[in-house]
Amino acid sequence: MHDPSIIIADNKYYVFGSHLASAKSNDLMSWTQLSSGVVEGNVLIPNVKEEFAEALKWAQTDTLWAPDVIQLTDGNYYMYYNACKGDSPLSALGIAVSDNIEGPYKNKGVILKSGMTGMGDDGEMYDATQKPNVVDPDVFFDKEGKLWMVYGSYSGGIFIMELDANRGFPLPDQGYGKKLLGANHARIEAPYMLYSPETDYYYLFLSYGGLAADGGYNIRVARSKAPDGPFEDSEDQDMINAQGSPTVLFDDPAYAPYGVKLMGNFEFLNTDDELPVSGEGYVSPGHNSAFNDEENGKYYLIFHTRFPNRGEKHEVRVHQMFMNSEGWPVVAPHRYGGETTEKYTKEQISGEYKYVNHNKDITADIVQSELIELTKSGKIKGAVKGKWKLIDDHTAELTIDGSTYNGVFLKEWNEATASNVMTFTAVSKEGISIWGSHVSAME
Repeated sequence: MHDPSIIIADNKYYVFGSHLASAKSNDLMSWTQLSSGVVEGNVLIPNVKEEFAEALKWAQTDTLWAPDVIQLTDGNYYMYYNACKGDSPLSALGIAVSDNIEGPYKNKGVILKSGMTGMGDDGEMYDATQKPNVVDPDVFFDKEGKLWMVYGSYSGGIFIMELDANRGFPLPDQGYGKKLLGANHARIEAPYMLYSPETDYYYLFLSYGGLAADGGYNIRVARSKAPDGPFEDSEDQDMINAQGSPTVLFDDPAYAPYGVKLMGNFEFLNTDDELPVSGEGYVSPGHNSAFNDEENGKYYLIFHTRFPNRGEKHEVRVHQMFMNSEGWPVVAPHRYGGETTEKYTKEQISGEYKYVNHNKDITADIVQSELIELTKSGKIKGAVKGKWKLIDDHTAELTIDGSTYNGVFLKEWNEATASNVMTFTAVSKEGISIWGSHVSAME
C-alpha cells in the first residue's frame, strides 16, 4: 500500500491508501488487506468508475490517490478522495460518506479542483507555481473542536482550510484556504497534522523529494501553537519560506534546510557475526500519517517505504514515536513490535552500536551505518566522537561534534537479527535525527 492514512474504528486500526487500498489490524503489527484497485467491485466503492466519474474525468485518469477517512459528529465516516493527472496539477478532491468504516461509500461531490486554464476555485487566475495541487488531504479536529483540512503536493505548496464540523464541506469564501509553505513546484507533499496534548503543539508532517526509489523521499516535521500556523522548525525558521526557486525546477537545495528531518534513506549494515540477509534499511520512506493512542499514551508514525536493493517494491511500516525534552518527535529505529519504554541502566545501554545520521539533505544516496561505542564512562568512540547521558529512566542526551541530540533509549525487537536490542533515537537543534541500534542482543 502507498500513502497509508490511519484511523481507529470499532477497536481496530484501519489504513487507507492510494488506488482504493485499505487494510486493518488489531495490533499495528499484523494486517489484513481489505481492498485494492480502482476497479468495479472494490468493497469501498463498488461502482467507483460511475460514483467518482466527475473527478476521474476532470483529472484525465483512471485511478485515485491518497485518501483520508475521518468520523464526524454524525457518526458517519467521511472519505476525502482525490484524483490527479500526475504529470500536472490537474486534480479533483471530493467527499464520499459511509455509515461503516469498511464501506461502501457514496459520493457527495467534488469540493476542489486545480490545474485548470483560467480562473481557479478561488476566483483568481490559476498559477501552478502559487496555487495548490488539490491532492493529499488530511482532515482533523483541533483541540477546540474545529474541523480542518490540510492538503497539497508540489505546485504552489501546502494549504489549509476550515471545514464544517457537521457536514465536512469547506466553509464558504475561503478559496483554496491559507498557504502554510511551498511554492514554485517545491517537492513537498503529503501533509499530515497531529496535535499533542503533552506539548500543546500541532505537528505538521511532510514528505520532501520524490517518492520513487531514486527520489530521495524523506519525512519532515514542523510545529505551531495554532492549527493554521505559522509553522516553524527546530531552528525557529518560518516554514512559509520553504519554497523552490522561480527559475529552477525542483530546486531541492532551496528548501532542504527547512523542517526537522525524521528519517530518510538508511541501512543498518551487517556485522561480521550476522548473516548476509539480515541487513535492514529503508529507501524513500514517506507519505506518513501519525496518531497518539489515548489508551496507552503512545505515539505512532505510519508510512510506506521502499528497501535497499529491492527496486520499487514498497510496504507499510509502523514505528513508535516519542516527544523529546525539547518537544520534538523522535522516531524509534526499528518497526513497532509492542515495545514500551522502561527504566534502563548505564550497563544496559553501553556498548557497540550501528549508528546512522539522517543528515538534512534530499538525496537518493543511502546512509550506511557506522560503528560507534557508548562507553560506561559516558564517552562516544568510533566513527564519531562525543559524550552521552542517561537522564531519568530512559531520556537520552548525546553530544556529537558539538551538536546536542535529545531523545530516548528504547529496547526494541530487531526483526533483522530476531533479537531484542537497545536503541536510541534523538534529534538536534539543527533538525537532524540520529539513530543507534546495539549490535548485541538483550534478554
